[in-house]
Amino acid sequence: MPPQLLALLRAHGAEQKGEREKAAQLWHDEGWVFTSPTGEPLKYHTDFREWKRLLRHAGLREARLHDARHTAATVLLLLGAPARTVMSLMGWSSAEMAARDQHETKTEPRPGPRPAAQVWRPSRWTE
Repeated sequence: MPPQLLALLRAHGAEQKGEREKAAQLWHDEGWVFTSPTGEPLKYHTDFREWKRLLRHAGLREARLHDARHTAATVLLLLGAPARTVMSLMGWSSAEMAARDQHETKTEPRPGPRPAAQVWRPSRWTE
């Protein structure tokens, strides 16, 4: 796991610990990583509303959350992530699936051993 992602998950864990303490006996300790303020799993509509809010806040066009998955795969490949790594992250079992789900681009992949350092960092739009 990239150290940047690990740091983000640890920070999220610390934030969630505060939510757990604030919710007290209302907390549902079911082992979820991403939860509601009371520890329950996130509902589809909550995630959907947050996604739409982030798009508006960033001044971006309307898009499905699933579209971001395709974009993420394309960006990782452009940053020089190995195709096998991208396939693993996306859950693709074949090159055919990868070709279907990633966007074609005329841009050449950027050389470099650590694309994760450019991808997994806190965003200015989530602050």
